[in-house]
Amino acid sequence: MTTTTAPKTATTEATKSLADRARPTVLALFRAVVSFLFLCHGLMGFGLFGGIDNAGGAVPFGQWPGYWASLIEVVGAIFVFAGLFTRVSATVLSGVMAYAYFTVHAPEGLLPLHNMGEPAALYAWVFLAIAVVGPGAAALDGLRRR
Repeated sequence: MTTTTAPKTATTEATKSLADRARPTVLALFRAVVSFLFLCHGLMGFGLFGGIDNAGGAVPFGQWPGYWASLIEVVGAIFVFAGLFTRVSATVLSGVMAYAYFTVHAPEGLLPLHNMGEPAALYAWVFLAIAVVGPGAAALDGLRRR
């Protein structure tokens, strides 16, 4: 018994929808903007952009967990911005922000609106999304795999 199947055709850029063609670029822009903002957030731990107290104060060198969190945030944000080890870096940053939410903010109240934890919760979910969907276009991960 023989069956016939339609010949498979390669999907070309011309046949892709606008959303499919734009997806890698939009993901890359999303990754760049989020990681830049998060880099600024991490640099606050070192006294930049008003510091941790809006007066230029920095977390003391080596203090747990603030100094180390700031260091991980800065290094991770640079990796995510560059698109280098993006999924691993984004997973680590998601975990750092989840840790921050549950140890710093959640004890102050259940809802992020009440405990000032909105940025921590949002960053945790945003970095988890980046870890799942990948870096998009213009990522060094693509060069690393060659």
